[in-house]
Amino acid sequence: MYKKKQKSIINQNKSTRPGKLNQAKTGEVRIIGGDFRGRKLPVLNAEGLRPTSDRVKETLFNWLQFDVAGAKCLDVFSGSGALSFEAISRGAKQATLLELDAKNARQLRQNLQMLKVVNANVEQVDSLQWLSTSCQQGYDLVFLDPPFHKELMQKAIDLLFKNGYINDQSWLYLEQEKSLDWPNLPEGWVNHREKNTSQVKFGLFKKDIG
Repeated sequence: MYKKKQKSIINQNKSTRPGKLNQAKTGEVRIIGGDFRGRKLPVLNAEGLRPTSDRVKETLFNWLQFDVAGAKCLDVFSGSGALSFEAISRGAKQATLLELDAKNARQLRQNLQMLKVVNANVEQVDSLQWLSTSCQQGYDLVFLDPPFHKELMQKAIDLLFKNGYINDQSWLYLEQEKSLDWPNLPEGWVNHREKNTSQVKFGLFKKDIG
């Protein structure tokens, strides 16, 4: 009886080793095109973290197929970093990822190191605070996919335009709850393309310069 009980305790300890817990807390995203096509990157299963699906990524980067190479990208509320990793894989010149959560920011840096990417950086910051400072040149491509149900989209858009992160040549990608109307954009900015999934509404916007 003693030996059986001891064996049971050992098995319980094996099932709760730190390594096992860490594995249970991670998922993954897959890069679907470009130099890193097929590579899978670990992602923390953090609250509110909602990686952009392969289906949505494929549609978006088909829309942008001639505009990613050489682009300077800004990934606001980067989360899993799926959009930035995809852009870098497809030839983007540079990417800046904004992420508030310290553990998730660390994971993003580790993923960049894993891919040996040197033309991207992770800023562990509150995205709205970071956008409150002025930008001198702006970005070619801005990804804006904030956590759902927190009313962050319009606030981020207002700061992006007010402080020079977006210029007349920029592409702006928005991803939000399917049930919501698109946020307000400055005059002249139009919805270039959009699509829906069962839960998500996503679209690509650009200024109409005639």
